[in-house]
Amino acid sequence: MTQSNSVPRTLLDLVRQAPADQTALVSPEQNIRVSYGGLIEQVEAVAAQLASLGVGRGDRVASALPNGLANVVCFLAASQAGTAAPLNPGYKEDEFRFFLEDTNAKLLLLPPDGIDDARRAAGDRVPIVTVDTDASGNVSLAGVSRNGGVQPPTVNDVALVLHTSGSTGRPKRVPLSHANLSISAGNVARTYALTSNDVSLCVMPLFHVHGLVASTLATLSTGGTVVVPAKFNPLSFWRVARDQGATWYSAVPTIHQLLLARADAKAGPPPGAERLRFIRSCSAALPPQVMADLETAFGAPVLEAYGMTEAAHQMASNPLPPSSRKPGSVGPGTGVGISIMDAEGNHLPKGTQGEVVIQGPNVITGYENNPEANATSFSGGWFRTGDQGFLDENGYLTLVARIKELINRGGEKVSPREIDEVLLAHPAVAEAVCFGVPHPTWGEEVAAAVVLKESATSEQLLAYCKERLSDFKRPKQIHLTDVIPRTATGKIQRRLVAQAFSTQAS
Repeated sequence: MTQSNSVPRTLLDLVRQAPADQTALVSPEQNIRVSYGGLIEQVEAVAAQLASLGVGRGDRVASALPNGLANVVCFLAASQAGTAAPLNPGYKEDEFRFFLEDTNAKLLLLPPDGIDDARRAAGDRVPIVTVDTDASGNVSLAGVSRNGGVQPPTVNDVALVLHTSGSTGRPKRVPLSHANLSISAGNVARTYALTSNDVSLCVMPLFHVHGLVASTLATLSTGGTVVVPAKFNPLSFWRVARDQGATWYSAVPTIHQLLLARADAKAGPPPGAERLRFIRSCSAALPPQVMADLETAFGAPVLEAYGMTEAAHQMASNPLPPSSRKPGSVGPGTGVGISIMDAEGNHLPKGTQGEVVIQGPNVITGYENNPEANATSFSGGWFRTGDQGFLDENGYLTLVARIKELINRGGEKVSPREIDEVLLAHPAVAEAVCFGVPHPTWGEEVAAAVVLKESATSEQLLAYCKERLSDFKRPKQIHLTDVIPRTATGKIQRRLVAQAFSTQAS
């Protein structure tokens, strides 16, 4: 079974397309397997419980749950009864308080124990409801009746509300409709020719659009099976992949690199990799060297994709073989129109760098209650992504940098990603992040932070860059570190890295 053309559906209708007896979800830690029929039954029951608590169309149901069956059931149920607003369980109290207030959450779903910061943030303002999962894999809301009547949503109702990562300023609220999400899931399914025979190993967090749409909804839309460990663990990853027969997984480069760090190049692909049709990388730039190392280590084609919350995730992807996959490129648009625009709103020819703009039925029409952001983010029906890039003659998109992350050294614009890739080609370098630091003469100077896998000095790395980069591009400082700061979803925000290594360049 495969997903047909992009037809807007509600999320529960998307799941209803599969045979009832097909396995939908696997929780490996509890050895729980749930069929599509069982999943739908549980979602409808929890949606009725939410309705009995007064949740209706448009009401925001916040949750802070670990990955697993309960998370998926509650997400789908919240989107059916109202609007799902999943939060990172690792947030601190002030962060929980902000997001609960910003979404005007009607209630907060939590596991029976833990997540104390969320409990304190909710206080007397937001009712807390406990989510239970019994030994048989039945999810329910503790002590809540099921006598609520659920008004079925339409495809245009908001199913999910998320926030942008907030790399600059206040996070923006992104309302994603059932249509946005179901169309995006269909785009992902077609890109990778997903069928009911596919098994997705979900290692991305389910409070993020990457895990929700690519790993989960796209798989469920085609009758496949989603394996959802409680969290990513590089020590058990391949065992779970082997035991469950995983045919693909999607992750950020950080996770790929953690798996590579444990790979034995001489031993060949590990047990569990033999059924992989492909490996997908998204949500952050994948260095070409890492792509090559992944394919060598795990014996499967690596397909880099491009996604963002405002597009309900995927916008472009390298295609499956035998079509061409291009290292350093995120591929052509996948059911999404992509163009390059200058600051005045003019569309630029192929090969010319400018701002990446997108349009399509999976793209939001505006942020919630943010007219200022909407005025600057949309131009002539196109959404401005804030990414700089260019399209080649075949329509493959190459991203250069976040526009706000370009380093302006005395008027020369430097792409941090270019310097990242030069450093990553050094045999001693495991991770590298370039960023700008203040300079009294040039305005900004180039610096970098590096995690080593073999012995090397900053001086050696600086000399290596001097041989390969123009003077204005090469780092003048290279910080050796054990850890590079990242967001909860594995993204690198260069602003945070620059703050962590704030010594001014000389």
